[in-house]
Order: sequence, then structure tokens, then C-alpha cells
Amino acid sequence: MNNNSLYSKDLAPIPQDKRTWNTWNYTALWISMSLCIPTYMLASSLIEGGMNWWQAILTIFLGNTIVLVPMILNGHAGAKYGIPFPVLARASFGTKLANLPALLRAIVACGWFGIQTWIGGFALYQMLRMWIPGLETLPQIFPESWGLKTGPAITFFLFWLINMLVVYLGVESIRKLLVFKAFFLPIAAFALLFWAINAGHGLGPILAQPSKFQTSAQFWNFFFPALTGMVGFWATLSLNIPDFTRYAKSQKAQITGQAIGLPSSMTLFSFIGVVVTSATFIIYGETIWDPIVLAGKFDSKLLVSIAMIAVAISTLATNIAANIVSPANDFAHLSPSKINFRTGGFITGILGIIIFPWKLIADPTGYIFTWLIAYSSLLGPIGGIMIADYFFIRKKELVADELYNPTGIYSYKKGFNYIALIALLAGILPNAPGFLVTVHLVDTASIPVFISSLYHYAWFVGFAVSFILYLILMKRK
Repeated sequence: MNNNSLYSKDLAPIPQDKRTWNTWNYTALWISMSLCIPTYMLASSLIEGGMNWWQAILTIFLGNTIVLVPMILNGHAGAKYGIPFPVLARASFGTKLANLPALLRAIVACGWFGIQTWIGGFALYQMLRMWIPGLETLPQIFPESWGLKTGPAITFFLFWLINMLVVYLGVESIRKLLVFKAFFLPIAAFALLFWAINAGHGLGPILAQPSKFQTSAQFWNFFFPALTGMVGFWATLSLNIPDFTRYAKSQKAQITGQAIGLPSSMTLFSFIGVVVTSATFIIYGETIWDPIVLAGKFDSKLLVSIAMIAVAISTLATNIAANIVSPANDFAHLSPSKINFRTGGFITGILGIIIFPWKLIADPTGYIFTWLIAYSSLLGPIGGIMIADYFFIRKKELVADELYNPTGIYSYKKGFNYIALIALLAGILPNAPGFLVTVHLVDTASIPVFISSLYHYAWFVGFAVSFILYLILMKRK
């Protein structure tokens, strides 16, 4: 088993005596991962989109409670067999085709890497422009259609280079920064909350901000895509959660820890985003959904500088831990002899620029409709197939050794389970027209409204179609 391309020390099952994570570890994991700028922006984008405070909080709580279900279900195999996500995917997709879901997840992580890198770079820009005002008036060197100004572009590439330097040096150096983040971000978040309550003349006026929707139809038209976006936010991790649950002491530890940690920490940190964003309308007369832009409005150069440096450091820590390690390993998994971790990290960095992350988070519509919902349409079907296979076809029983056998029971036809491929494509297909309309590649009038509106429920549609079709075809086999 040790001499084939399917096995490595990183992919091998974790022995029982090395599985040490308890309930608190999983709760802490979710608290740490939830405390990030994109979570804040998730909540504030709902306010900017027209919701009032309780509508936004309820949408976020519902979305995270829904995504908790596949999170716990996919986590079961990790806790039972000690195997990571790419290995579990072999049971349903086949030993070779399992690279496809791993690659799709890796590409999404590249997108998140780009977004986090833009956030960190923009934090540096907000700081530097206070000390070097000329940074704001540099000549435009990029095409207008790119939507990229020269000053923010310089700091973005500077922050990108810092990320790539960490990849080159190795990720061990990031551990101390993660500890810094764990202390700094909660303090900064609550400081921002107290500032908003004080400057907004108390919580009353802030929470009294009304919904911008004139009719219930307008609300529902925004709510369902927003809910899909909330589910999509953690859709990546709902697949690769076995990478974490393989270290669990017991099923109870991963189930209870995640149930306590995920909905509560996401909702609490989102509440801060909701309150602060609502307060900006009272204070400045406009809704400011980006906390980096908001912090740039403060008068004190020193305060802004300290805040922006701290945001950049904590974003760097999160980016390397959450958005470099997984995709770098996934790319390395494609060709272990040619792609090492460092090369995989560089591939991630380059793809992270190509997606134009500044456009994805330029406004709440792009963040929710173009980014979160789009990738949820790819990941929902994968989740449906994996859960259908593990719980309904295999009844939670796997032969662990065979997952590493190129000619074993999970090799199907030369490493490909074509039923999984058919189910995956069938799950993606219904959402494709709506995506093409959303990114303006297809004219709205050319596609029936019923078809294009399926995209608003992308994760749910993809999950259900692939789940049902995979079950039917596998049972007929």
C-alpha cells in the first residue's frame, strides 16, 4: 500500500491514539474561522442589500444551521476512519476521479485566497494613503474595465508577495500570527461595536433602521439567493471537514463541537457587522459595508495605521492557514512527483489574482450573487453525491485499505465512477443558465425566468439533483 500513488503520510488514516481533538477543540476551531473580515462583510452585505438587522441575523443563522447538517454528515467518515477529504471522495468518485472534486474545491479556495489578499492589501492602502496622499492620485495604468486603481493595485501586489514569501519559507512561521489573530480580532470587533453604539446614539436608533424592501415579493426575491449565499459561505468546508474530524476523539466530539461553534460564532460576529453597518447610515448618511473603508474614515492616523496593520497581519494568518494549505495539497495530489507543496502554493497565488478578487467584493451583489452562489452550484452536487454514497449506499461502512488500492473495489472502471460524474454534471447543469445571466454572458430574455431563477437556489438544487440521481443509478447498477 505504501508504494502507490494513492498513499502518502499526509493521506494515511490517523491512528486511534493520535485522535486527540475534543468538543472544545472543534468549538474553538469554528470561533477562530468565523472571526474574519469576510464574515463581517457577509452580514453587512445583507444590510446594504436592503434587509433590517433581524432579517439579516435570521438569514445568517438559518444558513449556518443548514450547512451544519452536511458538515456533520461528511465529518462522520473522517471521525470513524481517520481519513481526509480526498480519500473519502474516492469511495464515491473512484480512486482517480476523486481528483475532480478535490480540484473544484481547490479552485474555490484560490478564489478565497484572492479575496483575502485583496482585503489585506486594501488595509495597507488605507494606512499608506494617510501618510502618502499621492498614492490616491497615481496615473491610471490598468484598463478601465478592470476596475483597478493604481494605488490599491500596488498594495495588493505587495501583500500578495508577502503571502508568496511565507509559502516559500514554509507555513510553520504562521502559527504565532494565528495566536495574534485569535486575541486581536475579537478585541477589535467589540471596539468597533462600542464605537458604533456610541456614535450612533445607542442601539435603539441603530436597530430601528427599517428594511428597504417595499413589498414582501422584493424581500423574498432577495432572501432566497442570500440564504443560498450564506450556505455557500461554508460549502467548501462542508466537503473537506474530514480533514479536521479525522483527529476527533469520538463522533460526539465533532458533532457537539461543531453544533455549538458554527451557528453561534457566525451569528455573533455577524451581529457586530450588522450593528456597525446600520450605524454608518446614521453617522455618515450612507451605508458602508466594507470595514476597511469604514476604518479609513477615522481621523487619527495612528489609530488607522495600527488597525490596518493588525488587519493585514490577521488576514495573512487566516489566508495561509485556510486558503493556501488545502489547495496547495490538492494541486500536489494531482501529480506528487512534479508538484510539491511550494509549487502548489504558487499555483494558488497565481489563480487568486486571475479571478479579479477586487471585482468580486466591489459590491454586495457581486459578493453574494457572483461569488458565493456561483461556487455553491459546484460544491452542492459534490456534497450530495458523497452523502448519498456514504450513508445510503455503503451504510457508513468503508474498507479503509481499499481506498488506497489502485485496483481495489473503489477503482470502479480504471479509477473512474462514471455514475458520480453523470450525477455531478446533472447537478451543475440546472444552475448554469442562471449563472450565465448573472455574469451577463447571456441575455435575460433568451432564457425562461423559471430556469434562470433556479440559480438563486444553486446549492440546494445541485445537492438534491446529484443526491437523487446518484442513489437511483447506483442502486440500479
